[in-house]
Amino acid sequence: MSGQQENIMSDVIVPAGFVRNANGHLVPVDQVREHDKLRDQVARELSAEAKALHLALKNFKKKSLDDIADLISIAGERYGVQMGGKKGNVTIASYDGQFKVQRSYADQLTFTEEMEVAKVMVYDCIRAWSKGADGHLLAIVDRTFSPNRNGQIKTTDVLDLLRLEIDDDNWKAAMLAVKDSIMVSGSAVYVRVYERIGDSDNYKAIPLDLAVV
Repeated sequence: MSGQQENIMSDVIVPAGFVRNANGHLVPVDQVREHDKLRDQVARELSAEAKALHLALKNFKKKSLDDIADLISIAGERYGVQMGGKKGNVTIASYDGQFKVQRSYADQLTFTEEMEVAKVMVYDCIRAWSKGADGHLLAIVDRTFSPNRNGQIKTTDVLDLLRLEIDDDNWKAAMLAVKDSIMVSGSAVYVRVYERIGDSDNYKAIPLDLAVV
């Protein structure tokens, strides 16, 4: 219902001399504070630029994947090989080695209902060790089974748990339950671009993430 209301609100024609507030109410322009108008302007300008950047990144990814796929097909034709099926990880480099572009696939993991059983088994181990349990281990376990804002358990935290080497039969059984709960639900493809650092053999990534630019 809320989605339908939002669509209806977005189709409402705003009369001249009015603006619509976040609740969908029409407010006379002369009753809107100047600072509210300035905030609205900044939010709209930044959002428009963000949408343009999103589209540019989307187009870049598509072009990158298409160009790499074409390059692989051309290589296959040279040897009379028909390329098809799921594509693998590929790295291509400029002739002088200054730039590298990588296409990589990663499995997307989800967890079955067996994860709830594994959770109980892990905490049973912790309770059995109560006095001897390491504080760092407790923190790792709590972090592993604490869902994120979407109610999902983070895959990286689960994999960190599996890397722990604990010589205890109950713990090993719990880790087997964790492994059995992991299910591959699909795959994601990534494009990463690297530039050589000076004349060294080391490369640095060209960030395409706002958090690291």
